[in-house]
Amino acid sequence: MKINRLSLPTHYPFKTIYIAAADGTQLPVSVIGNGQPIMMLHAYGMDAREFLPFILPLTGQYQFYLPHFRGFGAAKDIKLTQFDFVREYADDTNLVIEHICLAHKVESLPIAAISMGALVMWSYFTYFGVSRVSRYLNIDQSPVIHNQSDWDGGLFGGRQQALFETFQEIIDKTLPYAHVERFTHLPFSLKRCVTDVERLFSLLSVSRPRSKALVKILTHQNDHKLAFYDHSTWQHKMRCLQAYLAIPYDFRSVTADVTIPVVSLIGAKSELYDFKWQQKITKMLPNATDVILPHSGHAVPIDEPIQFFKILKEFLQ
Repeated sequence: MKINRLSLPTHYPFKTIYIAAADGTQLPVSVIGNGQPIMMLHAYGMDAREFLPFILPLTGQYQFYLPHFRGFGAAKDIKLTQFDFVREYADDTNLVIEHICLAHKVESLPIAAISMGALVMWSYFTYFGVSRVSRYLNIDQSPVIHNQSDWDGGLFGGRQQALFETFQEIIDKTLPYAHVERFTHLPFSLKRCVTDVERLFSLLSVSRPRSKALVKILTHQNDHKLAFYDHSTWQHKMRCLQAYLAIPYDFRSVTADVTIPVVSLIGAKSELYDFKWQQKITKMLPNATDVILPHSGHAVPIDEPIQFFKILKEFLQ
């Protein structure tokens, strides 16, 4: 393991550690704070350091470990070695958890995870159990991705088929260009398709008008800007999207074994996972409670930043 340090004010000691994976890859983990160890797992397309505004006020009591999943954030140059990226992320997460427990001489630690990071935790519970997790905050994520005969609470709910077809179309269009390293070298029409689909996904993730306005501003790409846009993670995102469509992720079978305290933080206006179906998952868990935010969509930290901070703080205490 090696350590890099970033200069921040002394009351916010920040460092990046690197933990060796089974394939020899050095996995970057941002670490900040002093005290009880806490781990937080980020969403699809997110940089783990985007948690910082919510955790800085808590760094006097807790030491936060923020792993970067392969292909994102500080790990954007690290390639996946498995098509089932969720399982690979779960394997990597297990290594990070073992490192934290050993470093702090603890048997287990609290974990909070959002969206894709929470799906990784459902995979982790399936393959590694719950003994290393003292309690868990699941942020707007179902353990089931595809709708089935007995489950209509998958990703995008009733809109799943139409949106999955849209995603498959863009994947099919990008496959002939899988060898092209630079996004700037893609045909302009294809670049527009990729960024439009990403923008759609981002807009579906938020509910409040101010959040939608922010997403529109941040994702707007006029023709000139798009022509020179160097999208370094586009191939990785397409690969993850392929797996989402192809692999029938369904971790309901592990819910009965997740006996630790679980808080399910749900956006009542989530367009990714219907809150009523998320509540069904809560009822499957032996020791779980719901916290429902009536005005929030899927991206709770964006739609309800103050409430998210309060709920995270309460969960940790």
